Amino acid sequence: MDDKSRTQGAASASDLIDARIAELGDWRGEMLARLRALIRQADPDVIEEWKWRGTPVWSHDGIVCTGETYKSAVKMTFAKGAALDGVTSLFNSSLDGNVRRAIDFHEGDKLDEKGIKALIRAAVALNTSSASSRTRRKQ
Repeated sequence: MDDKSRTQGAASASDLIDARIAELGDWRGEMLARLRALIRQADPDVIEEWKWRGTPVWSHDGIVCTGETYKSAVKMTFAKGAALDGVTSLFNSSLDGNVRRAIDFHEGDKLDEKGIKALIRAAVALNTSSASSRTRRKQ
């Protein structure tokens, strides 16, 4: 079993994400696969999870982002997006909340691969710094 995946039943989270991509069978599956590849490139230590009855989740010392699929969009939601610095101009959804921010991708959208990777790295850095702070407080 892949040690970077958490399991649900017999199938690993990675297997479940593979299955979601395949079952979509259209541009949404292709987009989710491309986003997943960018996430893995930006953070090779990311953990893939399957939560909330079928949502792909990528974590590193906490949730980095999710990959939700809808009829007309693939939504990449950053759990702590409002606190991220850097390429935040990519966010185009969930802009009113105090914590999360998201990017909605539609059919034919061009990906800013460099920007997405920068957001992933910023989210991981924020999670890692928060995890370090929690560890120091417990000591």
